[in-house]
Amino acid sequence: MLYQEAKEHAMTIHLDGQSLTMEQVHAVACLGDGVALTEEARRKVQRSRELVEQMVEAGKAIYGVTTGIGELARIRITQEQGEELQRRIIYSHAASTGDIQPPHVVRAAMLCRANTLAKGFSGIRLESLDTYIEMLNRDVVPVVYEKGSVGTSGDLSPLAQLAMVVLGEGEAFLRRADAGSEGHEARRPGAGKALL
Repeated sequence: MLYQEAKEHAMTIHLDGQSLTMEQVHAVACLGDGVALTEEARRKVQRSRELVEQMVEAGKAIYGVTTGIGELARIRITQEQGEELQRRIIYSHAASTGDIQPPHVVRAAMLCRANTLAKGFSGIRLESLDTYIEMLNRDVVPVVYEKGSVGTSGDLSPLAQLAMVVLGEGEAFLRRADAGSEGHEARRPGAGKALL
């Protein structure tokens, strides 16, 4: 069955951060099923974000948010510096080479990342997570290259390439005419780091 034909019969997968199955990943990545957050996941993500903002306002040290990263982790930074750091984290990690990953592989990665973020542990802004989901639902597929990573996790570079499109930058394949992405602000405290 062609992707376009499958899309007409699509269902909606509800992400809660806990119960995503391989069958659901296949349905979204290959068949075009839609994606939505459960209300509980929305509450968890919002509460996590509120905690980050409260800690920033209280002057707490938060790695990569109110401090530098790597060797600069012990250096406190101003809110303005922290806001700029969020965008620069994404830019510095979005470096890869090789062949472009197939759209279904990228869609699967996006879904898995959205599901992880739905747990409510990252401090991401709900609007940014909604953009990931909207990108899936509108067939906005970021260009992600097969080789290249930063650090030991192996996923920072591909996640940064996804995040670039969330910001309204980077490159993406658009399969539908209404697939535009206006992007979201990553300069808020912790926004860029949460996307990776």
